Amino acid sequence: MTTAARPATLEKVAKTFKRKERIIVIGVLNVTPDSFSDDGQFDSVDQAVRRCLQMVAEGADIIDIGGESSRPGAVPVTEQEELRRVMPVIEKVVESCSVPISIDTCKAVVAEAALHAGAAIVNDISGLENDPDLAPVVARSNAGLVVMHKRGTSQTMQNDTHYDDLIGEIISYLDNAVAMAERAGVDPDKIIIDPGIGFGKDVTGNLELIKSIDGFCQLGKPVLVGASRKSFIGRITGAAVNDRLPGSLAAAAIAVIYGAAAVRAHDVAATRQAVDLAIRLR
Repeated sequence: MTTAARPATLEKVAKTFKRKERIIVIGVLNVTPDSFSDDGQFDSVDQAVRRCLQMVAEGADIIDIGGESSRPGAVPVTEQEELRRVMPVIEKVVESCSVPISIDTCKAVVAEAALHAGAAIVNDISGLENDPDLAPVVARSNAGLVVMHKRGTSQTMQNDTHYDDLIGEIISYLDNAVAMAERAGVDPDKIIIDPGIGFGKDVTGNLELIKSIDGFCQLGKPVLVGASRKSFIGRITGAAVNDRLPGSLAAAAIAVIYGAAAVRAHDVAATRQAVDLAIRLR
């Protein structure tokens, strides 16, 4: 049975999602052997916990822990394998981490276990399409929810990146996801939307998403942008994955200028500085 996350954590989630004067920086922690950027370097519990604490010290408002790679071409993992990867880390991190923990999963079983262990947010990159039981799990735990746009699966999403109306189609998709979440009882103040940069979009599409953040803001939810180290940066600049910090910072800052409320980042300290300046300019 799912239990609500700790009251202090839930209070912090609500305040974090409502802040206007501070951009939410979500630190990425991939505990997968096939992450596109971390290359399995945080697959031990101790390493993962140290990385979480480091990101908090660098200015992360939320830590997002994922146990299944979503890079193009990634092979799905079972619920049992995903649980094996993430649960020891979450159980350790919630004991010592001073910010809310997010579980990056599309599976209700994994979300429920993570929330029971003390996570306070579910980041569903399938926009609630993968598992109809996920939204009710979030609602029962009074947790936060990120809904993202993605076309197809990790193995197929880059096969077709054409849209007749890119922004209109994604706004409609996210609007439907938000409505589904609210019907299931998810707190409307704890829902954040993500247009899904890099998920079924080409370079031009990704740039258009960043320039159109203000359009997504019309849905009345905070907008999250996850451009950190993405391949479109490499295609524009020629930089390898671990050399994409300058491009990642530019994308984050520009997204904030256009209205983003949150950014997802691998390089927290540098991103914190970039978005703090961007919000002042905005």
